[in-house]
Amino acid sequence: MMYPAGPGSGDSPEGFSEQPRLQSQIGNHTAQILDAFFTCRKNALLAKSSSTQVEGSFAMAPRGPDQEECEGLLQQWREEGSSQVLSTLSEGPLVDKGLAQSSLALLMDNPGEQDAVSEDKWSSRQLSDLRAAENLEEPFPEVLGEEPLPEVEGPVWTAVPMQTGPQYADCAALPMGALAAEQWEEDPAVVAWSIAPEPMPQEEALIWPFEGLGQLQPPPMEIPYHEILWREWEDFSTQPDAQGLEAGDGPQFQFTLMSYNILAQDLMQQSSELYLHCHPDILSWNYRFANLMQEFQHWDPDILCLQEVQEDHYWEQLEPSLRMMGFTCFYKRRTGCKTDGCAVCYKPTRFRLLCASPVEYFRPGLELLNRDNVGLVLLLQPLVPEGLGQVSVAPLCVANTHVLYNPRRGDVKLAQMAILLAEVDKVARLSDGSHCPIILCGDLNSVPDSPLYNFIRDGELQYHGMPAWKVSGQEDFSHQLYQRKLQAPLWPSSLGITDCCQYITFCHPKRSERLQYSRDFLLRFRFCDVACQRPVGLVLIEGVTDTKPERPAGWAESVLEEDTLEPEPVLPRTVGTIQHCLHLTSVYTHFLPQHGRPEVTTMPLGLGTTVDYIFFSAESCENRNRTDRRLCQDGTLKLLGRLSLLSEEILWAANGLPNPFCSSDHLCLLASFGMQVIAP
Repeated sequence: MMYPAGPGSGDSPEGFSEQPRLQSQIGNHTAQILDAFFTCRKNALLAKSSSTQVEGSFAMAPRGPDQEECEGLLQQWREEGSSQVLSTLSEGPLVDKGLAQSSLALLMDNPGEQDAVSEDKWSSRQLSDLRAAENLEEPFPEVLGEEPLPEVEGPVWTAVPMQTGPQYADCAALPMGALAAEQWEEDPAVVAWSIAPEPMPQEEALIWPFEGLGQLQPPPMEIPYHEILWREWEDFSTQPDAQGLEAGDGPQFQFTLMSYNILAQDLMQQSSELYLHCHPDILSWNYRFANLMQEFQHWDPDILCLQEVQEDHYWEQLEPSLRMMGFTCFYKRRTGCKTDGCAVCYKPTRFRLLCASPVEYFRPGLELLNRDNVGLVLLLQPLVPEGLGQVSVAPLCVANTHVLYNPRRGDVKLAQMAILLAEVDKVARLSDGSHCPIILCGDLNSVPDSPLYNFIRDGELQYHGMPAWKVSGQEDFSHQLYQRKLQAPLWPSSLGITDCCQYITFCHPKRSERLQYSRDFLLRFRFCDVACQRPVGLVLIEGVTDTKPERPAGWAESVLEEDTLEPEPVLPRTVGTIQHCLHLTSVYTHFLPQHGRPEVTTMPLGLGTTVDYIFFSAESCENRNRTDRRLCQDGTLKLLGRLSLLSEEILWAANGLPNPFCSSDHLCLLASFGMQVIAP
């Protein structure tokens, strides 16, 4: 284990030179002797010091009641080892003598300890005998070029065993802060995703060398967060082959998609009261960025949909890093003065871009759509391996958005969702009027089974007279006297979107050719029976309203035919109901049957809830009593697997979100899909 280096000499503690440097100057034998001196010096300081003193990474423990044991150690050294040391030094070279004398000076001739010596149980006779054994003239720090040891007042210190060699088993005192610093120096993202170290067997534990001194154990290691926040992969299919295609009734193009609200740094700082439970270090962007990139690399999705992506962080760090990971990225910043937005990234080795459509929900002059939220819709063409021959896969429409948060403005949320669905309908519509497979994901700021959620899943919502706060289900404002209620129509016709969430031009395309009519045909309507009938309530004016046009000779009584020109279509506006025809269902069931608890994707103020979703194209199941609550059957897009979510209780055990393991206040959503490969 590497301990923090002292300021005086590289990696060695301040005041003690490195062992390799000693060996190069005075030889191995003398260096071993000096090691013994250093060990005795540290033991003596541990026993003698009346105040906490620090030598680089070393510290002397406060004076305690077990000093008689230390007296015996020094007395034994004086009687048995002093003569051997002196005889050895007398035979060595001059440099060895000088260094040895200086080391003894450091051991016993420290001026800062004279007061402590007179107060403790060490006798002045013993110290004078040691000084007489060696005629010391020059202190050790001057020989080695070191500075005197500073005194530091500070943290609580704990003694941990340290082995310097097979023949010397001693203890060194390390600060608790040093242990924490050692762990923190490693890459936090790597630590977060690493497997927890196995505990050392009891028989291999280090033995405390002194029976008299009480051993202070280091603080116990906390359970790694990745063991608490363990998320299982739920597999709904067989294993795919090496080409990424799944065997079964037919080959399938398999891919994974991740949706993740990564928490913009600006928004976190603006709402700092929501993150008081977090240590400031784990809230720094550098730490969070490393953790997020490690998470992307770990799951390695083919499509990545991100929300709350800060613009400067995207262009300076996220986009270059994701490009190095093999992604092509598209970004849409929120309108106005907002600094974050949405991003959709895909791997060009798996998909080819057909079109990209940014969506802005802000509409000037409309109070209902005066917010700066945005979305992003991409149409991707899957790329199948060349070895499969002339096969094709239908295009894939991927939509990503972050809907308004305000729980009281459900009307705004519905209008924003209608705009996104209209854009998806335009991008995903095929030539025959059907839709290609669709995946809609993002932070919708609505809970499961809320009216907004049911509208996306069921394709219909009767909203007239509904309280606006009830649309998202985030909070209950039923106690308030004034409640904004939804009125029909929800948005004006000037928005250009029907109540079926389709653009008007795509719902009723204009005729490419106009039928031509002759003048004689049009004049026939001048003398039709309807034109000759007197309107009810018409004021009789002689010579004006009392005359009838004369029918030309040869004209029939009725000239109108059944196959006349069809009237121009009129835009239907249902009363208090909106619909869509995309047939979407959720990847997640929003309930953990093994825990008996609801799923949680975010945890604001310690309250777990689900607001993040991945919806995909699927046909609804007629049998709604299925145990897995997947009320859909596989269509062109098949759900192959998903990454399980967590319960509120599990996130409590990890101190909520964010934490050292998850660097956002949301959990990521990950799902695997398969698409049918069509032969020509």
